[in-house]
Amino acid sequence: MKNSNDLEFENAVKTMMLHVGEDPQREGLLKTPQRVRKAYEFIYGGYKENPKEILESAMFTTSNDEMVLIKDIEFYSTCEHHLLPIIGRAHVAYIPNGKVVGLSKIPRVVDVFARRMQIQEQLTEQIADAIMQTIAPKGVAVVIQARHMCMEMRGVEKINSTTTSSALRGLFKKDEKTRSEFFSLINSRSGSRY
Repeated sequence: MKNSNDLEFENAVKTMMLHVGEDPQREGLLKTPQRVRKAYEFIYGGYKENPKEILESAMFTTSNDEMVLIKDIEFYSTCEHHLLPIIGRAHVAYIPNGKVVGLSKIPRVVDVFARRMQIQEQLTEQIADAIMQTIAPKGVAVVIQARHMCMEMRGVEKINSTTTSSALRGLFKKDEKTRSEFFSLINSRSGSRY
């Protein structure tokens, strides 16, 4: 049985359909409000997850103090201004300071923040800060390259434009050699396809 929040959400979807000129009673749209509610529960599931808990669930002691890089992490997010998709890739690196995390946890942290209403600049900062605050590495670097449907589907309609944002912390910000190594690695031939 649906609770009152579910019904309220589904009625809002019906109102939206009416507003754009559709008939919510049309055969193909009868279950659309329910489908949209379930889709939104998944798309915005990041609000229910804690990035610190994810990182802490697989943290290990290490003597490694060299860069760990996971690049081309695909993600989908939503522009908080138009509720349209942001489609992109994140490149995340950190330099351990006695601790490393399980490799799958970095993409999960990207998804936690991506699955919220966002602006790309904020998304980039949130990922970097969560890693920096939780595992306290010597440095963190995050670069995001993304396409914004609010620019492609409406507004300026620039289909081939890509937005790049970065957040550098610790050694990545202070040390030019470390920063250059990071950018060289993410720009190598097997790098981003955006």
